[in-house]
Amino acid sequence: QVQLVESGGGSVQSGGSLSLVCRTSGASDFYAIGWFRQAPGKERESVSCFSGRDAKIYYSDSVKGRFTISRDDAGNAVILQMTDLRPEDTATYYCGADLRSNAYYYIGCPQAGQYDYKGQGTQVTVSS
Repeated sequence: QVQLVESGGGSVQSGGSLSLVCRTSGASDFYAIGWFRQAPGKERESVSCFSGRDAKIYYSDSVKGRFTISRDDAGNAVILQMTDLRPEDTATYYCGADLRSNAYYYIGCPQAGQYDYKGQGTQVTVSS
């Protein structure tokens, strides 16, 4: 059974930094794995992901240049380093994954964070 567990959220002031960690278990071969977020009253947004389809990293335009996604050497964690945080980054951040063994056709990150597997989320609050 695939499990994704996020940690590392919190509250920071504008311009601050946070790192989120997603620990994975139950699978290691992903079609895509990454982060998406949802703020109250807003649509879900894919933030960043590793694409197993083309071995690339993708970022949304809203976070490009400020956020960095990485994986630990063992491949059991996906880390999102967030710098220059802004109030508009305030949201619940979720880790999501799709398995390579299933049939997917999208390129990059799934639209609106529509992963088959998701974690419970971690809150990030940025104050001005």
